[in-house]
Amino acid sequence: MDKSTHHGKSAPLVRENKFQATKMKGPSPKSWVLFFVLLGLTLYTTYLAGGKLYALSLFLILGAHEFGHYFAGVKNGVKTTLPLFIPAPPGLFLFGTFGAMIAIKDPIPNRRVLMEIGAAGPVAGFIVAVPTLVIGLFLSDIVEPIGEGGFSFGSSVIMILLSKLILGVTPLSPDFNIQLHPVAFAGWVGLFVTAINLFPIGQLDGGHIIYSLFGKQSKNWAKYFFIFLLSLIYFWPSWGIWAVLLIVITRFKSAPLLDDEVLPLKKHKIIGYLAIVIFILTFVPVPIEVV
Repeated sequence: MDKSTHHGKSAPLVRENKFQATKMKGPSPKSWVLFFVLLGLTLYTTYLAGGKLYALSLFLILGAHEFGHYFAGVKNGVKTTLPLFIPAPPGLFLFGTFGAMIAIKDPIPNRRVLMEIGAAGPVAGFIVAVPTLVIGLFLSDIVEPIGEGGFSFGSSVIMILLSKLILGVTPLSPDFNIQLHPVAFAGWVGLFVTAINLFPIGQLDGGHIIYSLFGKQSKNWAKYFFIFLLSLIYFWPSWGIWAVLLIVITRFKSAPLLDDEVLPLKKHKIIGYLAIVIFILTFVPVPIEVV
């Protein structure tokens, strides 16, 4: 069991973060140019994918997620890049974007800071995505089951609950389909992206959160989840592609810390378990089907 105290004379629980002692410089003009160029391209590709309301709604969700990471880094004296939005031609990727990301430029001091930076993004994104989905569902229609030649989007726990509450039916009903308004579709995509980021593997947000909570034992969580993901290939073969990407990108390695002995406080643990609940609510076992 990890310990945060020592025998004998009392010692401070937290070692000083030298990065917090220095004033952080803001983003350079070049960084702002890159930010606005990528933002403009992503707004354009998402506009092509789903129209103006979809593009703006999805930007708010992705922006909240990535700026959550960014401001958590600023708060803790850890330098990061500005959010980098990633455009994708709709013909190549249905959503018009591969999401967004930030790059961490400084070492992360300890597991407390790791939790704050890792959880800030998905929690902020979730807070914006849920009301977006709610508004969108009020604007959506209940229609007859569609025939062949379209896409069917899977349902998370929160999608089922909100659909039943707002529309009186669930997406699981064989007698009705929910024709998602572009705002609702943006909410669905935002929650799907949130779930993907919360996979408890490597340097994904979920990997940061699990490592902050459980330290080196988090590797077991990653292995079990990877096996779980492979088992879902039977229901949605594309999870195999995701599994390969996770191996290549993360290699199951967690973020390096300057001090691994500083344990998370109670508030960090609450945030971490809240993020796990968010993952359970937003995960979609079969995201997309062609009908």
